[in-house]
Amino acid sequence: MTPTVIKIGTRGSALAVAQTQTIASSLTAKTGVAVEIVTVKTEGDTSTESLASLGGTGVFAGALREALVAGRVDVVVHSLKDLPTGVYPGLAIGAIPKRVDPRDALCARDGLTMDELPEGARVGTGSPRRAAQLRSRRPDIEVVDIRGNVDTRLAHVAEGRLDAVVLAAAGLDRLGRLGAVTEFLGLDGWPTAPGQGALALEVRAGEEKLVAALNHNPTRTIVEAERHVLAILEAGCAAPIGAHGQIDDGLLFLDARVYSPDGTEKLTSSHALYVADTPHPSLEVAERVAAELLENGAARFAPVGGAQ
Repeated sequence: MTPTVIKIGTRGSALAVAQTQTIASSLTAKTGVAVEIVTVKTEGDTSTESLASLGGTGVFAGALREALVAGRVDVVVHSLKDLPTGVYPGLAIGAIPKRVDPRDALCARDGLTMDELPEGARVGTGSPRRAAQLRSRRPDIEVVDIRGNVDTRLAHVAEGRLDAVVLAAAGLDRLGRLGAVTEFLGLDGWPTAPGQGALALEVRAGEEKLVAALNHNPTRTIVEAERHVLAILEAGCAAPIGAHGQIDDGLLFLDARVYSPDGTEKLTSSHALYVADTPHPSLEVAERVAAELLENGAARFAPVGGAQ
């Protein structure tokens, strides 16, 4: 039975609230059901420790999921790149709306691009994947581990503490901050986190119909392939792994790249298959990609094989 008011749980950050408000408006428009937004405080919001030391970006999901299981909310909105790949008992992803821009973006002082940053430039990120990519692309710069919301990170640049930061284009767009971008980083040379740019609407198992109207099947097929690579490699959300999928004329393409933390080594695998040729296209293409990465030695230099 559909509730008269659907309670949607979200983190309290400006970005989380902005993307949840978008989902709330879409859900009401599609279903006619009233929506209430409930803010939930998470460990990732209150701790000042680095994401890597906290166990990855999955720390943002725990409290939201607890609120869902307890019945305090009916739906929670996650940034899919922050959601652990392991199954959470009693919960299910009811919908993945259409994905927006999955790229990373450089926000630098004086309009600088990645290649224009001076030697020794200080570039901030809280992501081990982005840190490895920065060290691979520009071994002459200093990578600085930072925390904080989008405005806090941009302020580091505006106030001269950093020369640049790397952020998700999707988050900047949702906050109306695309004007801070000095370069969008192309996916071919800079693959991003599995699921980046997509949202996941999680519900209690059996209640998927609450949000099913917002599901976008092509997006779901693509991001599930990206996330299956993480799951098969048993790598956490904070591992230095980038992946990007796309569907073109019925063909599902998947590229994934694993970096050593210091950026000195990287491995890439790319495979494709027709979505209509198999009942589980996302899993099958991911298995091919992950098998090739492991065969070529990914476990030798990347922190894969950890618990989710």
